[in-house]
Amino acid sequence: MTVNKIAYQGEPGANSHIACVNVYPEWQALPCATFEDALAAIAGGAATLGMIPIENSIAGRVADIHHLLPGSGLYIVAEYFLPVHFQLLGIKGARLDEVRSVYSHVHALGQCRIIIRARGLAAHVTGDTAGSAREVAEWRDPGRAAIATLLAAEIHGLDVLAADIEDEPHNTTRFIVLSKIQQWAKRADGPVVTSFVFRIRNVPAALYKALGGFATNGVNMTKLESYMVDGEFTATQFLADVEAHPEEPALARALEELAFFCKELKILGVYPAHPFRIESQMRERRGR
Repeated sequence: MTVNKIAYQGEPGANSHIACVNVYPEWQALPCATFEDALAAIAGGAATLGMIPIENSIAGRVADIHHLLPGSGLYIVAEYFLPVHFQLLGIKGARLDEVRSVYSHVHALGQCRIIIRARGLAAHVTGDTAGSAREVAEWRDPGRAAIATLLAAEIHGLDVLAADIEDEPHNTTRFIVLSKIQQWAKRADGPVVTSFVFRIRNVPAALYKALGGFATNGVNMTKLESYMVDGEFTATQFLADVEAHPEEPALARALEELAFFCKELKILGVYPAHPFRIESQMRERRGR
């Protein structure tokens, strides 16, 4: 029997691994050293899908993905929101007051600044959270600790020196599921998200005019990120998410107006809105 595989960046025990298991429990999770390797595994057929983090509620966007995704030839087919909890992990028998250095992925360190500052720890960036747990286990030094998951602690036989050390209780990472096959969700399937990238023509007020169509047509844009292309300060690409389907008249009109001011426009995916997104909006409305 053929086993479906889903690629992720990191080592077993990383949050991306946990997301794969949560969403596709029957699939084989395929660890990859880098984001480039994960995308290549999907494009090359070694994996059918990929689980890739794109933004975090504390640390912000995962910048590499914004640069890699548009040229990858892959499409977004789903999204998933994972509540993230980090543990400070040390070797068996280590004490919290012995720890002098902490190791983890740059985003994990950024999400746990309070305990790092409070205990005066020297922070060191590693490739991923689970990898830092493996290294701490190998070093067998009570003065070194890792910021990683409970799963990583179990895999590498580490003690939890401090539990749930993330700065904010709302700490959540949004993942996108990638495929080399374009699969648009149907309009009748419920709320959807459309993600696309575009580059505007270098003329005055082009961005203002390009985005005006979304306002006038009542399309809710939930994300707009800009970043340079090919090292050119004048070449800016934008990644956007809107809560609508391209076949709906309102979004169709907005995209048509956007295209008039663009040099490039590409839809990356039309996929179901995850329940976490919908629940967050409902809580926001109740709080108003």
